[in-house]
Amino acid sequence: MSDMRIGHGYDVHRFGDGDHVVIGGVRIPHSQGLIAHSDGDVLIHALCDALLGALGRGDIGHHFPDDDPALAGVDSRLLLRRVVADMRRAGWRLVNADSTVIAQAPKLAGHVPAMREHLAADLGVAPAQVNIKATTTEGLGFAGRKEGLAAHAVVLLAEQGV
Repeated sequence: MSDMRIGHGYDVHRFGDGDHVVIGGVRIPHSQGLIAHSDGDVLIHALCDALLGALGRGDIGHHFPDDDPALAGVDSRLLLRRVVADMRRAGWRLVNADSTVIAQAPKLAGHVPAMREHLAADLGVAPAQVNIKATTTEGLGFAGRKEGLAAHAVVLLAEQGV
């Protein structure tokens, strides 16, 4: 049996001024933006953390620090592509990714297919290997009070060539 690894990631960002959010690489109109050093894409940040965790390489903040001026406002898809390149250089491939975005607002269901296409392209896999779910918290907690967004991601990696 080939060597396999599982990784889990979590990210959260607070709402602030703005007129859109970026989730899964998709710009979604909203009455607020997200406070972040990058574009604040909670889904991609959680996915990066899951990949880095499976590789045993720390977290996204270690690789892409929020005090690096070169990363101010960066498109998180670029960060994901860097992590995927590192994963491949280390001899691993993605088997599948499963994620959940936690948001009372904006509504995400109509945007999930585009998010899935973006992530599959950046991960270099078929869309069937990427699952994205969106849920609310039924008004509970910071997400339920519409103070911000969160995301969880889990990945399964296998050795390349297997």
